[in-house]
Amino acid sequence: MQRLLLAGLLSVCSIVAHADLLDTIKARGTVIVGVSADVPPFGQRNKNRTVSGYDVDFAAAIAKKIGVKLVVQDVDPAERIPSIKTGKVDVIVAAFTKTPEREREVACSIGYFVASQKALSKKGKYPTAESLAKSRIAVSRGTTGEDLSRKLYPKANITAFADISDAVRSLEQGGVDAVMDDEPTLAGALNTMTTKAQYELSSFANATEILSVAVKLNEKRLLNLINETLLETEKSGEAELIFNRWFGPQTNTPFLRTFRIQS
Repeated sequence: MQRLLLAGLLSVCSIVAHADLLDTIKARGTVIVGVSADVPPFGQRNKNRTVSGYDVDFAAAIAKKIGVKLVVQDVDPAERIPSIKTGKVDVIVAAFTKTPEREREVACSIGYFVASQKALSKKGKYPTAESLAKSRIAVSRGTTGEDLSRKLYPKANITAFADISDAVRSLEQGGVDAVMDDEPTLAGALNTMTTKAQYELSSFANATEILSVAVKLNEKRLLNLINETLLETEKSGEAELIFNRWFGPQTNTPFLRTFRIQS
């Protein structure tokens, strides 16, 4: 009897040991994906309270690959890593830049977008990266834009806002001199400005960033499935269709696709 109980206990422990997040997602029937709803066109709020965007389309492709329904959860940029680590979301697809520091906290997929880090400011005011040295720079809290600005401009007055829309609003109101973020995010923000004719994106770039999908560390099966999904979207042409839907010449944020999704 004791041997049977012990065998049963070992069997249960074996099942628990082999269960992972992908199994949990499949059993639940939904995958909870964190996106940033205030970073158009990666994520943007619709009038019917849903969220759409470049990131949401890739999240939908991942859900389809797993065979479950997609649940979109809005997360602030600063909460992306904590939301993964605490299990609030299963996956992050939220204009998330892959860096060595971040890869010590979460697992990152292959890149699905490549962008330059630039500045948004009044036309002609900051012709070079060095001219921003002592300026008032706005960033979105918890982003690589914040990290890079603090590193490159130690003498600048840097203010971190909850999201990019608040940073741009401060720029228009004269509270800051420039906003630092990735080029497509700034292009989307510029398009919404009431005085956009007075502003421009910098001709210089401070860095080139690779955006990736993030999951918990050691969730190898889920990460492998995500990488397979991204590669399949490139091979089928779906990735280019998604890009053109949000960054094509007919959109509010026209942007040239100079990259391919590859391992």
